[in-house]
Amino acid sequence: MSGDLVTHTGGCHCGKVRFEVLAPPALEVYDCNCSICVKKQNRHFIVPMAKFKLLQGEENLTTYTFNTKVAKHTFCKTCGVQSFYSPRSNPDGKGIAIHCLDPGTVTGVSTVNVDGEHWEEWMAKNTSFKDKSKEQV
Repeated sequence: MSGDLVTHTGGCHCGKVRFEVLAPPALEVYDCNCSICVKKQNRHFIVPMAKFKLLQGEENLTTYTFNTKVAKHTFCKTCGVQSFYSPRSNPDGKGIAIHCLDPGTVTGVSTVNVDGEHWEEWMAKNTSFKDKSKEQV
């Protein structure tokens, strides 16, 4: 661990996919209204790839892509749960589904609404959002 970060663990419903992620105990979660996030109720936070570790289940993951094919919607082949994915906004990081974290390490949650329905315009107005997957110095 470093600074004010803690190790959160989590996984899918059936337990075949497990991960850990280094992130603050109080999380900023993004609630996006794009077509896929609405269907999946994908409330997530974003971390740099270096702060994410898949502990088990790589062979049990499959990926769905659509439209630009930049986002990689990874989910468990057995139970269908998406615990994490590679977001279009931060393809070099991971979007972690907050509801897939094990209890005990999250001390608070703040929610930011993301207008994924108008993604290009929203990203143009929120230029620092693409930096969520970058290491902070």
